[in-house]
Amino acid sequence: MAQSLAQVYIHLVFHTKYSSVTIREEDLPKLFAYIDGIIVNKNAMVIQIGGVPNHIHILCTLPRTISMADFVEDIKKCSSKWIKTIAPYYSQFAWQGGYAVFSVSASGVEKVKAYVQNQKEHHRKKTFEEEYVAFLKAYNIDYNPEYVFKD
Repeated sequence: MAQSLAQVYIHLVFHTKYSSVTIREEDLPKLFAYIDGIIVNKNAMVIQIGGVPNHIHILCTLPRTISMADFVEDIKKCSSKWIKTIAPYYSQFAWQGGYAVFSVSASGVEKVKAYVQNQKEHHRKKTFEEEYVAFLKAYNIDYNPEYVFKD
């Protein structure tokens, strides 16, 4: 092939450290916009970003020129540095070290987009921990329950 092409959709989830402050509701839209910029600057396409004060979901494409780990590290590192500049409240802010990434088929993008958009409503019925374990089980990901929610 003369050209390298890729279209890989991912659903990325990460959580604030349990020892950290959470994100204030009024700051979530600004954080989502900032993360959108990080992703676009990595030559990926943002489809939807959503979340609640203790965790976020990102539906986007994975750039073909960067590893998954480097992509996620850049998003978390840059957004963590940025949020500390918007208010003293965030001086101790931190994301957990881990994350989860789930593949999304092209036919499933709209369903995942709706799910990410409705995080606030969704979490009125289900905790993050319940949601996360359900994803791990649905994707047959082995995990150690003793460590999965520790900072």
